[in-house]
Amino acid sequence: MADLSVNIGQLKLANPVMTASGTFGYGLEFQDFVNLEKIGGIIVKGTTLHAREGNPYPRMAETPMGMLNAVGLQNKGVDYFVNHIYPKIKDIRTNMIVNVSGSQIEDYVQTAGIINELDRIPAIELNISCPNVKQGGMAFGVSPQGAAEVVNAVRKVYDKTLIVKLSPNVTNIAEIALAVEAAGADSVSLINTLLGMAINAEKRKPVLSTITGGMSGAAVKPIALRMVWQVARAVKIPVIGLGGIMNWRDAVEFLLAGASAIQIGTANFIDPSVTVKVADGIEDYLHRHGFSSVKEIVGALEV
Repeated sequence: MADLSVNIGQLKLANPVMTASGTFGYGLEFQDFVNLEKIGGIIVKGTTLHAREGNPYPRMAETPMGMLNAVGLQNKGVDYFVNHIYPKIKDIRTNMIVNVSGSQIEDYVQTAGIINELDRIPAIELNISCPNVKQGGMAFGVSPQGAAEVVNAVRKVYDKTLIVKLSPNVTNIAEIALAVEAAGADSVSLINTLLGMAINAEKRKPVLSTITGGMSGAAVKPIALRMVWQVARAVKIPVIGLGGIMNWRDAVEFLLAGASAIQIGTANFIDPSVTVKVADGIEDYLHRHGFSSVKEIVGALEV
């Protein structure tokens, strides 16, 4: 059997397959369908300092080969997570990782500081695609300076593995990746959703209440793959690839492009056990091609 283990900073994954935030709840919702302990890491839904109701309905729409969402980071806040969710997930024998979001730097810092005290949470993933309310709503992650500022601030209060999730809605994603690496990120994950919209022609109105939303699913894969390849060649820290991964073949392509691990998002809605199937598929690929470790194919694309 091939060795599927990978390292992301101080984080050790039994295999390179993780779940993407917002598509797998807190993991508990999927435990009747899949053995959670066979997943390399579970990134729980976005957590903010205070409770958020999210956006008005409708906030999801199907698109060809994908979907749009504008849920708006609905959650009950970090204190609720600590008191009610953490006790239920802390004994799951895999890496339980919290996605941290905020609308100003102080939100990120306070939330990360609270989660830093939880023994069984070995890493956080910073969502820097959030709008910075102090700068008129521009997302933190669309400029190197904004991205570096929030990462640098969080790094001062968080001493475990820090993953930074990058926005694809930028001109040069490698530039942003280099900025967060310099600011102290242990890893980057990409891509977050692409900005899109849907229109109901009969009603002559947008489908989503927010007009625009985040696009995910199979249709975004070529863009995500290109960005992962660009970022992996630019930074020295591990890259986690996501965006349109629907099966093991997609996952292997991201690994070849330079990702050390991958995340599966929208595909969880189609097949709740897809994560384990992808891990098995990667192992079969390694066996068929004579590799003894998944690390041998990371960045092994021949160009």
